[in-house]
Parts: sequence; C-alpha cells; structure tokens
Amino acid sequence: MNMKTHGLPFILLPLLALGGCGGSGSSGAGGGTPPPPKPNILLVIMDDVGIDQMSSFGYGGVATPLPPPLSGEHRGPALPSIDAIADQGLKFRNTWSMPECSPGRSVLLTGRYPLRNNIYQAIGPNDLANSQISEYEITAPKLLKQAGYENAMFGKFHLAGPDNNLAGSDTPAQLGWDYFYGWIEGLPASIDTTAGGVYDEGRWSCGFYPHHLAGACYFPDDTCQDMSAPALTGDGSGLLCLSRGGIFVRGFDVPDDHEVPDGYQTCAEPLPEGVTLDFEKQNAYYVSPLVIIKDGEREDVPLTDPRARGYRTTIETNAAIDWITSRDDSTPWMATVSYSSAHTPWQQAPMALAPITPNLSGNILDCASSLHGRVIQDQMTEAMDTEFGRLMVETGLATRAEDGTLHYNPDSNTLVIIVGDNGTLGNAVKLPFDPTRAKSTAYQTGVWVPLIIAGPMVSEPGRSVEAMVNMADIFHLLGETAGIDMSAAVPRVLDAEPLLPYLLNPEQTSLRQFNFTQGGLNLQKDGGRNGPCAIGNLCSHTPVNKGVCEDNGGVWWGQGADDSSAVAAISNLGFSPEDGLEMCWQVNQALHQLDPDNYQDNHKEIATTYAVAVRNAHYKLVRNEITDYDIASDTGITVNTEELYEINQDEAAPLLDTADSDLLADGEGALSPAQAENLTQLRAELAAILDSQHACPGDGNDDGAVNQTDLDEFERITVTEGWSGSSTYDFNLDGATDEQDLQVIEDNLGTTCW
Repeated sequence: MNMKTHGLPFILLPLLALGGCGGSGSSGAGGGTPPPPKPNILLVIMDDVGIDQMSSFGYGGVATPLPPPLSGEHRGPALPSIDAIADQGLKFRNTWSMPECSPGRSVLLTGRYPLRNNIYQAIGPNDLANSQISEYEITAPKLLKQAGYENAMFGKFHLAGPDNNLAGSDTPAQLGWDYFYGWIEGLPASIDTTAGGVYDEGRWSCGFYPHHLAGACYFPDDTCQDMSAPALTGDGSGLLCLSRGGIFVRGFDVPDDHEVPDGYQTCAEPLPEGVTLDFEKQNAYYVSPLVIIKDGEREDVPLTDPRARGYRTTIETNAAIDWITSRDDSTPWMATVSYSSAHTPWQQAPMALAPITPNLSGNILDCASSLHGRVIQDQMTEAMDTEFGRLMVETGLATRAEDGTLHYNPDSNTLVIIVGDNGTLGNAVKLPFDPTRAKSTAYQTGVWVPLIIAGPMVSEPGRSVEAMVNMADIFHLLGETAGIDMSAAVPRVLDAEPLLPYLLNPEQTSLRQFNFTQGGLNLQKDGGRNGPCAIGNLCSHTPVNKGVCEDNGGVWWGQGADDSSAVAAISNLGFSPEDGLEMCWQVNQALHQLDPDNYQDNHKEIATTYAVAVRNAHYKLVRNEITDYDIASDTGITVNTEELYEINQDEAAPLLDTADSDLLADGEGALSPAQAENLTQLRAELAAILDSQHACPGDGNDDGAVNQTDLDEFERITVTEGWSGSSTYDFNLDGATDEQDLQVIEDNLGTTCW
C-alpha cells in the first residue's frame, strides 16, 4: 500500500490551479497582486444512491415494469440538476466507498479506512465510542480550520453519538463543525402508521391519510386550517397537511373497504369522539428530532416546533441556503449538505419536488411493499435532485437557463463535490447491477458510488475520469483545495491519495494502483452485536434495532421479537421472545429445530459479518466471513471464503462480481497464468493494508504513543468530566472507563506504536 503523495507538493497545487504561484502574480515584499481567495467548498452527500442510479454515468437502470396497480415501464430516477453539474464538471466513474453509511462517511471525512477507527457498519445505539469517530481524530472541518475555513453541516450526521459518548449530541461541535443543523442519529424514525395518532396502529403504511378529500389540518400551536379536496393530480390531503407540519383529520374514519362517507371535519367543529392528535410522535421524513449547534451551543428542537416538522430534504436544503448566503467574502467556508434521502424508511416526498415521476403520492402506493418501495425511493431521489438544484441557484452557485437547465457559475469560486455514501439498498438496485450483492456487501453494487466534482480548478470540464478513486481521497482534495500540507497536518497514517491532479490535468494517469473497501461489525459491550434481522431470505446484523429492521421489510429475531413465526421458532428453541436471539445462525438453528423436514426450504442465507475487497485495474479479490448453523454439531460455524473476479466500468455491460463469475469457483488450478499473477498481487496488497494497523493498548488518543498525555486525558474524562461510560479509553470494551483501563495505560507507559 502506497501511503506517499504524488506530483507537486500539496501546498502548491491549489495555487497553480488558481494562478497564484510564482510569476508576476505572486505577492512579496515588493508588492504585486494578492493571491486569489481560497475556494469555498460545497460537499453534497447522497444516502444509499449508488452508481446504478446514475444515468449521467451511463447506467440508471434497464427499463422494468412498474408494480401493480401502476402500468408502464420505469427506468429509475431522473436527476437533471445533478446530471447538469456532472456534465459541467468531472465524473469519476471508478470510485469506491465502504459498504455502509457510517464507515463511508467516516472515511470521507477523515481520510482513514475503517480498520483505523473500528467503524465498520452503520453506527447504532449499542456501539461503543471505540466504533465512533474519536474526538482526537483530525476530521475535515478540523483540517480546514488550519486554513481559516468556517465549517457547517446540514442533515444526517451518523458519525458519533449520541449514545455511548461523553459528548452525546454535541459530537458535531466536538468533531470540528462550527454550525450544525440536522439529525445526530443517521436514520429517520419509523413511519407513523397512525398518521399523527388519529388512526389505529398500522392503518396508513405511508404515515398520512392518502385520499384527496376535504378535512381539517391541525398544527401544534393550536391553530387549524380548513382544507378542500385537493386536485387528484397532486398530493393527497394527508400529505399536503403533513408537509406543512400538521395532522390531517378527515372527520369520519374511512372503513376497511375504503368507502368514503359524506361528512368531513372542519376547524370550527370539535374533534370526532375518540380522535386524538399526537404531535410528539416522529414520522420518518416529516417529523424529526432536529438538533441545532452554533458556536458550541446546542438547541434540541422539540417535535412540536415548526422547524422539526416538514419534509427533511427541504429542511436540510433551507438550512444550507440560509447559512451559505449569510457568509461574506472575508472567510472561506465549507458546507456539507448530508442528505438523509434516499435512505429507508421509503416515504413519498411532496409531488412538487418530483414532477418527473407520475403522480405516486396518493393512495395507489403502499410503503410496506418492497415493489412499491423502489418506486418511492426513485421519487425521493428525484426530490433530492430538485432541492439540490434550488440550493445551487439560491446560493448563486448556479443559474437557470430559460429552458430550466442548471448551469454552474464559474465565478462563484466554489468547489462542488457530489458523492454517494455507499451502494444502493438491494430492493432499489437498477439492472444490470446485482440486488443480491448490494449495500452492506463488498461487491461492486455495494461499494461503487458516483463522484462528481465541479469548480474553479477543473480543467476541460465535461470529461470522465476512469482512474481508481477511494472515498478517502476526497479528504485529501479538501486539504489540497485549502493549500494545506497534508503530511504535516495529519501526523498519522492517512489512506488518502491526491485528487487534485485529475482536476488540473486531463491526461493524469491513475495515482492508485489498488483500491480497498471494508465492512463488518462495530464494537459493542462484551463482544455483542446487533440482533438478527431476516429480510426476505437473508439474515443480517446490519439493522441497528427492531424498528430499522422492520423499516427495511425485515422480521426481527432479536430482543423483543413479536412476529408470530419468529416467536414460535424462538420459543421452540427454549428462548424467550422478550430476550430474542443474538446470532443469525441461531435463526437457522431455530428453524431447523422447529421443522427439520423442511429446513432446506425455510432456512435463511446468512449475510457476511466481515468483508474486505481489493482491486487493481482489472481484477478484484473479495473475502467474506460468515457464521452459519451446522446441523451435525448443532452450533454455529464460521466459514471464510475468498473470491476473484474480473471487473470493469463498461457503460453498456459492466463486468460485475456476480455469483456465477467467481474465477476461484473451481480452485486456483483453473486460473490462467495472468489470473494467478493478479491473485498473488491482490493478496499481497490486501495483506499490506490489513497489517498496516497495529494494536496500541493504552493509547486512547491515537497519537501512536502511550505517555503522560494518556494519563491526563483519562483523568479529564473520569475525574474532571465525571464520565464512567464508554470512551476511547475503554480498552477492555466493557462499556466503562474505569480503573481497569487506567491499569492498561500504566502497564504500557513509554510504548511507541508507530
């Protein structure tokens, strides 16, 4: 693995790009023109939008039939705003992220692989601080502060806290952001199927009354608005009210046969008997626990506050616009717009934001249906594209032509970066990509993401870059853009390679000879893990809790299992459903014990608990670890596999790592000499990467040494702060920072690890 830099010194690259290095343009003791201002940076992160969704990259989906009751064909989301920036900037067509959101975003914002900080999967409430971005890490905002940048983040955080972390919901400020407006926990809550408490649990799968009928829209401040029946071509009554922050009441409950009664509610009348309004209940993308942090002061916005109510993508965009337009020219800035969309739970966006997709916001779509969900996901992605376009125009970073097309403003002096955090969730994957090897796997569909860059340093915009790029390299570009000497600014192992040379030089060859991705289980107390979730025929430990499991169409077999089939199997195995099962292999054990004769038909495939992959220009090596139930021994057995694939980025028919293309399926003896040589090369590179991280007991601040600083930090955490919970100084991973951990420091004092 090459940890070194390439080409010109980092400090010179941005200056050359902007005409500020040497010649008559330099400013010295004798005068001359001042150097140009540092570029501003807009970083846009899309959630669960893999490269298979991107028509501008040559993909976007083969036409497939729409699910009933819809008719016609569908090709995936139309993204005119993002596509326009792609056409006016650079498309990096060979970019890898990590298999899930938290590790992908962590790698982007620290330049370091998961093996450096133990963030292997989406951070959940049981993950220790040891699997969150540490306060000692040099994050992108901390890096850019060295060059005088102001930093803000809007939308999804999901990098640290609020659980098992001393900083709690203050983690954005702790990790360097001057301003934060968004959601600490990365996942929207489950859909409120009571539509605000008006109906029984489970009544409306999308969280709102779907019909186009008159009624009353109630708001948390005790105001109310009468609503006439909306046009059938737009949003239903419930979604119109919900998007405004209210709860819709029709007046008479719609019976199960969906026959609509004549009467309807008005604001002048009392609520119907038995109807209650619950303004304290979260509702996926429309009612969310907003956190605002400014200059270190945090405000937890209640769910009854209008700021916490409305469509998330719009809230995220509005906040970013307000902050960016309030900046002046004296200080460079970086704004990270970290969209929640299009992550599950899939819930329709307002139709005004997705005019390209047909009218799909009414009662014809079921948010509990995986078939309908993939269409809703497309609509959510289109809505994000609409709001991104508005963000660009209202901040002056782009203009609209008469025909509505978006045009980047080169005079804005702003670097625009758009990237997906990981591959697409399986149910929404577009052909010819593989929905069975999607998000949460190290296969191409799970880690291959779109990357778009436009800005003042881009030479010959409109071209594609085929060179291998890793999510970590974006971190390097942020430093390069600010003119920072990265080797001095980040005095620890950095997995990032330069990106700026690709912007400056259309002839730049690949600086990476290899690419890498990694996923697994985060660290939990005493070796725990997320409970088992069966999504279709696959059992996974990815969903962080029961709600997330069910939001993804899964059946929860962990603590608090209540699905009738799961309860029967768990009880038959001798366990309490309240306690649930701990491992996915136990799900198969329970199914076998319950019905051994039909086990082969009923058993679950087990998702990998650890996966790594490395590739070169033409081949990819994948290693997976799976623990499944073994009938003979009646226990779980761990199996490690190794697979080799030939891959490429062909637009018409990309070579993918599908199940039937494993070159090692018939053993190494079946490989050609060239394939065998590539296998040897990839094994060596993978070993070098994995061996580059060394354990350093007692080094809680990750500076490579166990010394007085660690003793001081331990005292600050446990004595000054009075914290005894999880921290990076919890070396024995028991969820407590205590005397046992202090002993580890004292036993290793004087050790230098790197």
